[in-house]
Amino acid sequence: MMKYKLSQADFQRILAFKRDIHMHPELSLKEFRTTEKIREFLESIPSCQILPFPAETGLVARIEGNANGPEVMLRADIDALPQTEQYESPWKSQTPGLMHACGHDFHTAALLGAALILDRAKEQGELAGCVDLVFQPAEEITAGARMLIDKGLFEMIHPDFCLGLHNWPSLPGGTIACHEGALMAAKRNFEIRIYGEGGHGSMPHLNIDPIVCAAAVVQSLQTVVSRNMNPLDAVVLSINMINGGSATNLVVDQVVMRGTIRSLSEQALDHAIERADAITEKTAQAYECRCQILWDEKIPAVYNSPEMTSQARKFAGMTGYEVIDAVPSLASEDYAMYQSYAPSFFYWVGSRAKEESQIEELHRPHFHTDDTALAGAAQVLAISAIGVSKI
Repeated sequence: MMKYKLSQADFQRILAFKRDIHMHPELSLKEFRTTEKIREFLESIPSCQILPFPAETGLVARIEGNANGPEVMLRADIDALPQTEQYESPWKSQTPGLMHACGHDFHTAALLGAALILDRAKEQGELAGCVDLVFQPAEEITAGARMLIDKGLFEMIHPDFCLGLHNWPSLPGGTIACHEGALMAAKRNFEIRIYGEGGHGSMPHLNIDPIVCAAAVVQSLQTVVSRNMNPLDAVVLSINMINGGSATNLVVDQVVMRGTIRSLSEQALDHAIERADAITEKTAQAYECRCQILWDEKIPAVYNSPEMTSQARKFAGMTGYEVIDAVPSLASEDYAMYQSYAPSFFYWVGSRAKEESQIEELHRPHFHTDDTALAGAAQVLAISAIGVSKI
């Protein structure tokens, strides 16, 4: 498998691609330029066929193998975030207020690199089965996987295995993490609406103030983790947005809050949701308010089975990179939505330059990747696809 490496020319090609889309980031469901750049790249690969998938952004392609064998799906996400980049580089974002703060440009370039390796493997008669290349939009809002599924992704492709990865800045470049079990958290995002009866701020006895109620709800919800959950279960509940009021002398009618609950345990997550529902409702009643809780679809935990982890460690070792374990994260990934369709594995690829002591985590304005790690990311995807296609 060591022969399945990127040539220097191919590495420079995907590096240029990565830096181009880094300079031109696009938000979820608006990745039009990114999609066209991916299409142009894939159309230059002789064995790659772009499939007619009905999505405005993102695309699905296929490389047919030389013999009958399993069908393997490789997935990368392509969208950026509404942040202003503060890390200085020649390829800094040229779009104010937008940046690839999570490294999806890295993932996209890595999958294109894997396509180049797979094309060469097919030419050499080393690729059995076929490989589906899925470039998914809208991961940052955890809506892209559901959208592709609802549009018929798994009626068009029928993978026997699914593989994906994420760059991980807390790990140094030159490492690939293969963790068995829950790697990234299950989550449900939510919106809470508190309804009161507004009026003049000088007459509190004639009003029902939803701002006071909302403050109590925020405080009370902290007990979900501190008093309702087993301390050995990793659970996070965060209120990340609160909006209500416009004038200093006016009690408003409504306050809106948004937040997230996440855990590595599906059971713990479900229990936290039950307690959040009950606490919000009873707190609102205590303040004579009404409330409504709107829950987004649950995103499952990213879970690596023992069987898939055993195979993944072997494939990762064939890249020549150091294979390590890693501590799971309460970040979420909608790649998890694909796990119910085929046995899956999700890698982390170290993306921090070894000489850098400061870790700039995902979603920070100074986030950046060690782009030399692109080679390992491309190679582990390609080698894994070639390997499982021969199982």
